[in-house]
Amino acid sequence: MEFNTQVDQYINNAPEAQRKLLQALRALIHSSVPKGTEQFKWSRPVYAASKDICYLVSNKKHVNLGFMNFEKIGDPEGLLEGTGKNMRHVKIKSMKDIQKAVLKKMIKEAQKVE
Repeated sequence: MEFNTQVDQYINNAPEAQRKLLQALRALIHSSVPKGTEQFKWSRPVYAASKDICYLVSNKKHVNLGFMNFEKIGDPEGLLEGTGKNMRHVKIKSMKDIQKAVLKKMIKEAQKVE
């Protein structure tokens, strides 16, 4: 997956605490979807394979890793939050919230959704 310069700018403009989280999540997504694309749309980084898979959003005190078509993704840890019709997110407040194995599995499941 190629890096997108607009996503670079988005991450660089985030507060320092969120910047580290965004960088770690970006690396996790890149390793989980090596043949995917990194785009910047809807004012945020969006990752896709054949369809949009997930997105990142920087907030004041946390970062959201959001998923499209969340209902087809396993969530054994109960991490998904939100009330959107088609999207849910995982709230990441610190590096310890990045459960790499769990999130990687969710990302891989999300890319299989057709």
